[in-house]
Amino acid sequence: MNYIGSKHRLGDFIKSTVSEVVSEDLSQMIFCDLFAGTGSVGRKFKTSVKSVIANDIEFYSYILLKNYIENHQHLESEALLVELNNLQGKTGFVFEEYSENGEAGRLYFSEANGKRIDAIRQQIDNWKLNKKIGENQYFFLLASLLESADKVANTASVYAAFLKKVKPTAQKELKLQPAKFELTAHPHKVFQKDANQLIKEIEGDILYLDPPYNARQYGANYHILNTIAKYDTFAPRGKTGLRDYYRSNYCRRKEVEKSFRELVENARFRYIFFSYNNEGLMPSEEIKKVMSRFGNYDLVTRNYKRFKADRTENRNHTANNTTEYLHILEKK
Repeated sequence: MNYIGSKHRLGDFIKSTVSEVVSEDLSQMIFCDLFAGTGSVGRKFKTSVKSVIANDIEFYSYILLKNYIENHQHLESEALLVELNNLQGKTGFVFEEYSENGEAGRLYFSEANGKRIDAIRQQIDNWKLNKKIGENQYFFLLASLLESADKVANTASVYAAFLKKVKPTAQKELKLQPAKFELTAHPHKVFQKDANQLIKEIEGDILYLDPPYNARQYGANYHILNTIAKYDTFAPRGKTGLRDYYRSNYCRRKEVEKSFRELVENARFRYIFFSYNNEGLMPSEEIKKVMSRFGNYDLVTRNYKRFKADRTENRNHTANNTTEYLHILEKK
């Protein structure tokens, strides 16, 4: 999945840095990813630590995390995927509001794929209501649908806009692919809460922070995924069919430093690793100032390619590469 701020390509760098800084046995530690997104960092640590706590306020992220992080034992799913892939498309909310030839005229999906999403999504809810599937299978199937739908979406990258014509990749038939997760002996826990509230309720050993770093709100950029995940009834707004969405203080220049300071202060974790980049709302010196108040501070950096949407759209930043800062705190 193309995802703003994704740490998929930086996962090895983050894990190796954590391993170097934390000299103790990771297998006995609790690792928390507080702004987990698609769960790529938590998955890197899932098989190496005692337990992972993962959180994200966005509902589509919560679905992905419930599968990729909280699911940890084998599920019977092959027959379910076959049955869902054999369904005939249905006229439903996604088709009418977000698909080619739908009533609203929005081109996020081809006509066939919009109807397939509706059919699969309705069947998953029907199975859950009739107890044919349990909660773990439910989140596995929903995560599989979100990722498979994203692969055939008619967008440049995010869902802030759709393309004027259905591109070749969006014309391919949606096929439900399994959202495979790692098996572990120990359980894990997933939340959907405001990070600054949740931090007061949890504790552990290693806290990884990867909040939004600019003014773009995730709820607006990925509203279609929230709509598929929730499959609720609402009146989509405007040309892009927006729904109401959560607005993070980490996307607000006047609020971000205060929110970050309170988060670090309330964290009951010995080690804190904070990912940010050189184009974020908070300057590095401000981050250093905040974190240094609470213990021993250090910093490592890594250059990497910019997220695709930033390279292709008319943004303030035009460079092809950006610098990831991993701020490190051993809290006293």
